[in-house]
Amino acid sequence: MALLFAGVLLFTGTHLFLGLAPEKIEAAKADLGQNVVKVLVTVFSVAGIALMVLGWRSSETSWLYTTPSPIRGLATALIILAMYFFVVSNRPSRIKRLIRHPQLTGVLLWAIAHLLLNGDSRSVVLFAGMGVWAILEILLINRRDGAWEKPAAPGVTAELITVAIAAVFVAFLAWAHPWLAGVPAIAGI
Repeated sequence: MALLFAGVLLFTGTHLFLGLAPEKIEAAKADLGQNVVKVLVTVFSVAGIALMVLGWRSSETSWLYTTPSPIRGLATALIILAMYFFVVSNRPSRIKRLIRHPQLTGVLLWAIAHLLLNGDSRSVVLFAGMGVWAILEILLINRRDGAWEKPAAPGVTAELITVAIAAVFVAFLAWAHPWLAGVPAIAGI
């Protein structure tokens, strides 16, 4: 479980540092260059993700709670919505007029859904850690950026393309889930 903790701390700590110490980040950009700082953030983030995956797959876990079966449908819907929000964060969508931070909101929904589906100790470490990070990151960004300027609504075609991309993304993640997490995304498959 140590690798999992380390991965969550490295990934979330890297991102929180960007929001908590903007003056240090600006100083590092001035000293090292903006591209070097971007590379360092990327390296720390990828290393954190790698540690999370390795830690997840190597951790012995204990069962902490069980959720009722009817919640599985709700959790699956939350995961699909979370993946849609991930796609929306990089595409034009009317959702961006309702949700200021679609990607971080997606992380939070993803974390909640996985906590509803998985009551084991490693799930609590990973998904609660990522959910708390998403909330803190939203608060830090809002404080840093001030008032929210809502983007213009895109046309119907752009919205439909975003939905199609999200559908492909969800299908890909469902396919890749056994490799990433060691369990199928949909029980029984």
